[in-house]
Amino acid sequence: MESFVIEGGKRLEGVVRISGAKNAAMPILTSTLLIPGHVTLTNVPDSCDPQTLIELMKTLGVKANQIEQGTWTLDSSGIIKSEVAGDHAEKIRGSQTLLGTLLARNGHVKLPKFGGCKIGDRPIDLHIKGLKALGAEFEQYNGTVEARIYGKLKGAHINLDFPSVGATENIMLAATIAEGTTIIENAAEEPEVADLATFLNASGAQITGAGSSKITIHGVSELKPTEHTILPDRIEAGTFMIAGAITCGDVIIEPVVPSTVDALIIKLQEAGVTVHVEGSRRIHVKSEYRPNAVNIVTRPYPGFATDLQPQMSALLCLAGGSSVITETIFENRFAAVPELIKMGCKIDIDGKSIIVKGIPKLTSAEVKAPDIRGGAALILAGLAAEGTTTIKDVAHIDRGYVHIDEKLRNLGAKIKRITTPT
Repeated sequence: MESFVIEGGKRLEGVVRISGAKNAAMPILTSTLLIPGHVTLTNVPDSCDPQTLIELMKTLGVKANQIEQGTWTLDSSGIIKSEVAGDHAEKIRGSQTLLGTLLARNGHVKLPKFGGCKIGDRPIDLHIKGLKALGAEFEQYNGTVEARIYGKLKGAHINLDFPSVGATENIMLAATIAEGTTIIENAAEEPEVADLATFLNASGAQITGAGSSKITIHGVSELKPTEHTILPDRIEAGTFMIAGAITCGDVIIEPVVPSTVDALIIKLQEAGVTVHVEGSRRIHVKSEYRPNAVNIVTRPYPGFATDLQPQMSALLCLAGGSSVITETIFENRFAAVPELIKMGCKIDIDGKSIIVKGIPKLTSAEVKAPDIRGGAALILAGLAAEGTTTIKDVAHIDRGYVHIDEKLRNLGAKIKRITTPT
């Protein structure tokens, strides 16, 4: 088992390079199953989840080759299996979009139970509802999901009960080569959905409205090979923005699409952090004082991202006053709270909310990463704490961040990775 050891109290300064977005790379990788021929993707993050997905796709028959760091070619022109076997799918949540792609390509798909962070109930009922509307028939047993179509998928008008990112992507993928027109109402508006549509359109798809609550897909008979660069990871960018704030640092984050982190910028500025948007690809964060207390409610995009809530909670542990943070997306997004309490944080859980009572300083402790974003929150707390903090189970963090320890060292942090007994 690997752990991070952090000597806290070091001010972060400098420029950090943001990797490609994990949550954009995953559905774009699976979408290449719909394209016969060589597809080239650049800015694919080296974090564990995308790499695990690539290995999974190889077992299905995809020819995948890494040209250089971050650049991959994928060729799905051969025979592609419909059944996902082995433990790859059970390690990652991002394999869910194989439902739409394999169903559309082969007319059949069988997937084992999905993996991913244990952040609460993550049903796929909306995925199934949408794909059923397109003509699929489903069976579920012992955690396995199996779907078939007889004939062709056909376009439909689908209204999602909740703007689920995964369901929106799965429906969009399947509808891309379905007969007729599909309209998704109450669609997820996340930038990663728009990036998927940009890639598919470059391949010959006809998708409009991605990034809004209404997406229209006119089915086409086939897609063609293309090239695409994955957009920067807004969650990684946001994590480093908060890292600059919690260490009273001076950090430049690039590349980043500033509009994708608008909600975070507003909250950091409310907390007294200086945030400057410099051009179209750079954000400068500077802080010299203890943050102000602020209240936060997580919402689907463009609201405050649930994936940044644990990191912001760590920052507000040092605020001058009490903050109320309400989680509306996942019911188990407070898994890092017991670990933060070990570091001196004053946090009370009240249903879907936590009350964070700011304290002047954090203390070091031995803690354990509960999931990707909770683990990132513990890193931030460790950077600000007095003494040496050890964070165990950092494999969770590696699933969503590319060399986060190396990037932090380049900013002046004292953090090292060690191997410890399990």
